[in-house]
Amino acid sequence: MATRSRIIGCGGYLPERVVTNAELARRVDTSDEWIRQRTGIQERRIAAADENTSDLGTAAARTALERAGVDVDQLDLIIVATATPDETFPATATTIQARLGMTRGAAFDVQAVCTGFVYALAVADNFLRLGQARTALVIGAETFSRILDWEDRTTCVLFGDGAGAVVLQAQETDGHTPSGVLSTHLYSDGRHHDALYVDGGPSSTQSTGQLRMEGREVFRHAVVRMAEAIDAALSANQLGASDVDWLVPHQANMRIIEATGKRLNLSPERVVTTVDRHANTSAASIPLALFEAVEDGRIQEGDLVLLEGMGGGFTWGSALVRW
Repeated sequence: MATRSRIIGCGGYLPERVVTNAELARRVDTSDEWIRQRTGIQERRIAAADENTSDLGTAAARTALERAGVDVDQLDLIIVATATPDETFPATATTIQARLGMTRGAAFDVQAVCTGFVYALAVADNFLRLGQARTALVIGAETFSRILDWEDRTTCVLFGDGAGAVVLQAQETDGHTPSGVLSTHLYSDGRHHDALYVDGGPSSTQSTGQLRMEGREVFRHAVVRMAEAIDAALSANQLGASDVDWLVPHQANMRIIEATGKRLNLSPERVVTTVDRHANTSAASIPLALFEAVEDGRIQEGDLVLLEGMGGGFTWGSALVRW
């Protein structure tokens, strides 16, 4: 018998305010056509002035716990992936922990930008496999609208706010038909800092800063790096592209998503996409897309689900899950 961590519940939360491309076109020199052609984005959600990252994360967490049928008292661990925490410290995870009423175990944040959810999932998976926790809550939550330069048309049109969450639970498997997280694969290369970063921070500028990006450089690396992460996941499990039932990618750009799906020879119907309605919600994008596909019944028990993403740093990674 082997221990695996299985996803037993998913949750998501999107702020009420919808900002369309047309609305942005009234603020900066852009157009609905320009944004759609280059990114596939039609609209995004923006957090209210009184909504923090922890508010979004808490809402997504509550839905995930409800779907999992798990009480807060059963939680041993909360990990929040975010690049937009409420405060420099304490961790946003501890704020969510308090709001949920969890008074045991541990809670902490992970920062790997858009790959953050895959990183957090990998950390939680290892805790459960090693027997250091039995039930974990993994959240990706972002308020990227707070770090955007709303006069930069090349970046402000790309991002949105939201949160997604999953509940993981350690379960025994006979190894013949393993379910749960099969493997995770994490990578980074800090030499590419200048391609995607925020130009502020408490130790450098004593300010929050704003997002800066070299779009072409990020696009070029994303296509290559995400392919590497996918190959690593399939190779580690002695599986082929034809074995994948669902691709749940980071939702950054429709062209990248389509190219990845084609590489796996997956029909567009087998690639979960939310970028048109959510835009890029960074660490929240994968769990939000996963929640949608589980909630509407697309992902079924026994399906092989591939998660992958890339973010600033650069960071990138993948996770292969048997549902």
